[in-house]
Amino acid sequence: MSRARSHLCSALSLAAVSKRGATTEGAARRWLSAWPAPREPSMEYQDAVRMLNTLQTNASYLEQVKRQRGDPQAQLEAMEVYLARSGLQVEDLNQLNIIHVTGTKGKGSTCAFAERILRNYGLKTGFFSSPHLVQVRERIRINGKPISPELFTKHFWRLYHQLEEFKDDSHISMPAYFRFLTLMAFHVFLQEKVDLAVVEVGIGGAYDCTNIIRKPVVCGVSSLGIDHTSLLGDTVEKIAWQKGGIFKPGVPAFTVLQPEGPLAVLRDRAQQTSCPLYLCPPLEALEEGGLPLTLGLEGDHQRSNAALALQLAHCWLEQQGHQDIQELKVSRPSIRWQLPLAPVFHPTSHMRHGLRDTEWPGRTQVLRRGPVTWYLDGAHTASSVQACVRWYCQSLQRNKCPSGGSQVHVLLFNSTGDRDPAVLLKLLQPCQFDYAVFCPNLTEVSSTENADQQNFTVTLDQVLLRCLQHQQHWSCLGEKQAGPDLWSSPAPEPGGWHPPHSASTNSLVFSCISHALHWITQGRDPIFQPPSPPRSLLSHPTASSGASILREAAAIHVLVTGSLHLVGGVLKLLEPSLSQ
Repeated sequence: MSRARSHLCSALSLAAVSKRGATTEGAARRWLSAWPAPREPSMEYQDAVRMLNTLQTNASYLEQVKRQRGDPQAQLEAMEVYLARSGLQVEDLNQLNIIHVTGTKGKGSTCAFAERILRNYGLKTGFFSSPHLVQVRERIRINGKPISPELFTKHFWRLYHQLEEFKDDSHISMPAYFRFLTLMAFHVFLQEKVDLAVVEVGIGGAYDCTNIIRKPVVCGVSSLGIDHTSLLGDTVEKIAWQKGGIFKPGVPAFTVLQPEGPLAVLRDRAQQTSCPLYLCPPLEALEEGGLPLTLGLEGDHQRSNAALALQLAHCWLEQQGHQDIQELKVSRPSIRWQLPLAPVFHPTSHMRHGLRDTEWPGRTQVLRRGPVTWYLDGAHTASSVQACVRWYCQSLQRNKCPSGGSQVHVLLFNSTGDRDPAVLLKLLQPCQFDYAVFCPNLTEVSSTENADQQNFTVTLDQVLLRCLQHQQHWSCLGEKQAGPDLWSSPAPEPGGWHPPHSASTNSLVFSCISHALHWITQGRDPIFQPPSPPRSLLSHPTASSGASILREAAAIHVLVTGSLHLVGGVLKLLEPSLSQ
């Protein structure tokens, strides 16, 4: 048996896959069959979520769609048909006074900043975002809070039954999962009579189902990069073309500084659409002559998101007749970028407090729990992981162990979709983690898991094998770094820990997030106290030796990244109140 194959088999054993020769595929079938089938519609929140989950595109169909690519314009037109079937017309959405935001990274944070700023003006806000971290109702927010289980349940069944009336011979009466939630958000915001709605694009822009919006008040494009290449294209320029698809005639749009190629694409898209596009000045320009702005979200990259959010909020207020903002400089052409610069103004106290009070869980979030400090960031593209690494290293400097005792650094990672995990892991390697832990985005491998965490687009064998591939990539990186000294790392001394030279000797795969956290914390997180772990957690030499080191360390630093769904599963276990 090859060394790589042996390595995989060992990891599979640790991942609690059957030791009696059963395949992961068989394990996946048994695991999936354990999920409760959707019950008859009732007024219970979990029943609504289970029924919603039946609208998830199954994995085989998703692959077929990717191969065929289909007609994206027809898909957008189908969304308008579903909207009409639900009882709304496209023109009805104009009442929502929408801020429409796209981008590759930072669009969610930008939306969160903008929503919080405008809420500070006493406005009733709606906010539609994706994905959710713990509960699906997080995607639809009123005044910054997820709608209640009761409100979610009421609107879900009302929309579901309305659409079901149109079932035809092809049985295509329901839109897919994300489309359904988008329709539901529009209904909730209209019925709750919000003053404005901040709407985050799902994927891309031109053919995203949120792009049935015809007359937003203002649009924004956050930083661009490579992501969702199978759907959007394999260059930043192709992706920029998709993102620029949300531009509308006469509707102001703002973007941050981008590389010259994609910025030129955005400029051309705006000109073709007769959309006035502006380039946001850096946040420093708005701080001139005043106090520095304090952001509720950590990380230097959040300054770009905050600058965009300020322009979106400023423009929205101006369009709606608010006149309390003093502009310092009028818009002027930027010769280099051939775009006018957005106004420079003094942020009002409402804006300052909004930026300071913004919360956006799972993005550059730090949780301190006794000796364990969690660093949570759902970065999942090369550029966002680079930003995550900078933030993590800066945070470590601020959170140094005062006693000078031994510290252990742990990476908890997963990556999904068409992203290249080898690229992301290489970017994380300079952090010099003592351990790298890989697991699927499953909180528990059991039939009792909350319906909000279910994902039918992949099978258990697929997600476990992907984790094993991540471990292989990490091992290869370690071997290249170690060179001829691969097996010469010093033995741990009493009371201390020497980071090994090779990543191949300090990586583990677990079958779910709960098992991974149990090993990482060793009972030292005062809130996360699960029942006794399975014996397999200590069946691997690295797991056994690492457990004693983790128990004795003065401080444990854990970076959780690579997937927002992974971060959400971790938060579900670390913050039980989020599931209430």
